[in-house]
Amino acid sequence: MLGKFGKEYVLRKVLWISAAHRLPDYVGPCASLHGHNWKVTVVCGADELDEQGMVVDFAEIKKVVKLFDHESLNKFLQQPTAENIAQHLCHMIPKCLAVGVEETEGSEIWYTNPNPDTT
Repeated sequence: MLGKFGKEYVLRKVLWISAAHRLPDYVGPCASLHGHNWKVTVVCGADELDEQGMVVDFAEIKKVVKLFDHESLNKFLQQPTAENIAQHLCHMIPKCLAVGVEETEGSEIWYTNPNPDTT
């Protein structure tokens, strides 16, 4: 999968966060506040490494994703679906090519950055 991004260097970082959300524009049980243990997979890439010899420092990716840990995701997004969370995270992380968000085991969404060189 990583080879499809067309970058010479591609990194993958997997993190877990615990966070709550509610979907106010949804009819059903997800309209009520509830929580998940979210699996977040970040893929970044570059054709050249930075001055430290890295695509992106893993610690920088962790710092961004952990902003959402033990929070209500409605604090960041009006409609915090897994799709919107993936897109939001991807645009916050330097050189991000894609973000995968697994809300529950077996239910995962991927957002692929259409303009990764502008992140």
